[in-house]
Amino acid sequence: MATSENVPVVLIHGWAGNFTDTWQKPGIDALLADIGREVVGLNLLGHGDQDKPHEPEAYSALPEWLLENLPQKPVVDVVGFSLGALTTLRALIADPNRFGKVVLAGIGDGVFSPSDPAGNRRIVDALEGRAGEDDTFARMFANYGNTPGNDVLALTAIMKRPAAEPIDPSVLGAIENEVLVVIGDKDFTAPATKLANAFPNGKLVVLRNTDHFATTESFSFIDALLDFLA
Repeated sequence: MATSENVPVVLIHGWAGNFTDTWQKPGIDALLADIGREVVGLNLLGHGDQDKPHEPEAYSALPEWLLENLPQKPVVDVVGFSLGALTTLRALIADPNRFGKVVLAGIGDGVFSPSDPAGNRRIVDALEGRAGEDDTFARMFANYGNTPGNDVLALTAIMKRPAAEPIDPSVLGAIENEVLVVIGDKDFTAPATKLANAFPNGKLVVLRNTDHFATTESFSFIDALLDFLA
């Protein structure tokens, strides 16, 4: 059986993020290396150094893309945040044997319900310059998407990708991997109790006074991550 010393830790950012900004700037990659873990930073399709197609359909199979782009090792531990966590969760369902320990940060019980197309539509409107001045939620996403180095057309296409079906909680009950679910108490995707409890070996950590975008910079998140992956 693989031990933590020879299992890479793959770090996967969220929408409009990248490995450098999400994982290197807070020093998470260095801290994992300090406890003896090999770190692999993976930018999602449409981000960083990956291809950036502008067609929404190109992002309809992100979990399959992830499985194809994981390191060629029998097993990997994976830490996903936001879009990275959603993608990791669905890849875990598709092929749990490819994964060791899994951390899902910044997603919650909403994975069990149909997605609200109005939410993505508001963000798309903001990205395309049509959001109202009072829609601070959508404009916040647009500001994040317009960070230097991002391809706004690719990020908009991701938001327009075909909606995935809700996850059946019973499917997660068959997954024996150790899974850590981390969510801020002020995250718009909270709560995450049902998600964590759906896994036989699931654990939930709630970050106090933490919103979605502050998750990976939270000292409590970093402490929980290092303890889980040690």
